[in-house]
Amino acid sequence: MKFKSFFHLIGFFCILIALGACDSNPTSKKQIDVVDLNEDYYEFQGFSLKPFELSYSIMLPDETANIGAATVPEISHKEGDFYWDISIGSNFKLHIEDYGDYNDLIPQKRNALKNQKIFKVEYLVNEKNLIVYKQTLMVKGSKNASPKVGVEHSSYHVYGQKEFNNISYELSSSEEGSTKEIITLMAKSIKSFKPIK
Repeated sequence: MKFKSFFHLIGFFCILIALGACDSNPTSKKQIDVVDLNEDYYEFQGFSLKPFELSYSIMLPDETANIGAATVPEISHKEGDFYWDISIGSNFKLHIEDYGDYNDLIPQKRNALKNQKIFKVEYLVNEKNLIVYKQTLMVKGSKNASPKVGVEHSSYHVYGQKEFNNISYELSSSEEGSTKEIITLMAKSIKSFKPIK
């Protein structure tokens, strides 16, 4: 009798597992956003910033990265200034700023994101010197508002800090953010930023 009950119990669990695997609505489960920042730079090319008063190199997406743009980087920098903007087409826009000896950039950014009340922020990468986050507009409003008002909007952003010889550099996406794919490429570029030897 115990032997038969054991098989009934096993059969019951098998049915439960089978029913759980057969979800008729695959979007009902919350999908987890993942950003892969592996160290593989096969879709990138090295780029020297030395001609732009910055003795550093950075890996930037090449034509195989499929970012929908030309692969020739454009650098915007005024001589003697502390700002650099790297653009590859209309989607990839990376900002670099020299912050001197100020080295508390990431905690300040986390604090600013925590204290704002307009967006819900979800960290996809939360490292000591790099954050990648999804920012979603919090929709609030009246039931009688136009359907065009309060449309949920999400964008992805990256913010990093690199420090060399007691000089801190902020590397970040534009305020508008971009797609997850573009931001992932930017995050990998930020991780590759290093002095030219």
